[in-house]
Amino acid sequence: MTLALARTVITTDTEAGLVLLDEHSGRYWHLNGSGAVTLRLLLDGRSPEEAAAELTRNAPDAAPRALADVRRLVAALGKAHLVVTV
Repeated sequence: MTLALARTVITTDTEAGLVLLDEHSGRYWHLNGSGAVTLRLLLDGRSPEEAAAELTRNAPDAAPRALADVRRLVAALGKAHLVVTV
């Protein structure tokens, strides 16, 4: 599964993470730092499993929770129509 931003979504980096604006609906979402890193990994073509592994490289015991968190983020972004699978 490869993710891409929906065509109507633009992003802006912030000091605390990333803001996603859906220009179609006018709604925006703020991702914290780890959410922003996760989304960037996924947009770069990493799978949820690879993103979770990268996020927990220095804490491998946290990998199962990280994978669940990555999957929840993907589901939430998909439900909000911010990302699409390509």
